[in-house]
This record gives sequence, C-alpha cells and structure tokens, in this order.
Amino acid sequence: MADSSRSSLILLFSMLLLITLSHMTEASGSAKLRPSDCKPRCSYRCSATSHKKPCMFFCLKCCSKCLCVPPGTYGNKQVCPCYNNWKTKDGGPKCP
Repeated sequence: MADSSRSSLILLFSMLLLITLSHMTEASGSAKLRPSDCKPRCSYRCSATSHKKPCMFFCLKCCSKCLCVPPGTYGNKQVCPCYNNWKTKDGGPKCP
C-alpha cells in the first residue's frame, strides 16, 4: 500500500512538473519566432494604432532582427529583450 501511494505521489509530482514546464515554454514561445510568423504577429501588435503603416514597417524590421514580437497591442516589451533594447540614434525605442 505504501508503494502505491508513493507511486501516485511521484506521478502527481511529475504531472505538475510537466504542466509547469509547458507553461514556461508557452510563455517564452513568443521569444523565438520563425520569420514567417512576423507578419501575423505584427498585424496584431499594430492593430490598435492609427499609424498602421509605420508601425508595421518597424515591427517587421524588429521582428526580422529579433525573431520576437511582444504580446498584446502595447507594452510587454520586457518579454523580448532584443526588441525592447533596440533604440534609435536619439535613444528612443525603435520597435513599436
């Protein structure tokens, strides 16, 4: 009986570990995109702005270099360090 409860506990722990790892992978999933993923991600990223054309231009440029687009339509740049840290010559953010 002790062996079956130990086995159940190990199985439960293993399942929790797998779930945690899958969530971590999912959360960092936006960190390494394929180049073909850039256009749909940037389309969503730029969907809330009234300046769609420049937003798409810079988002696609940043995505092609960094292979990352932050989630959402604004903010969350900490998810993509390359995207976040790429600055203009004046020191402003290059990526939308």
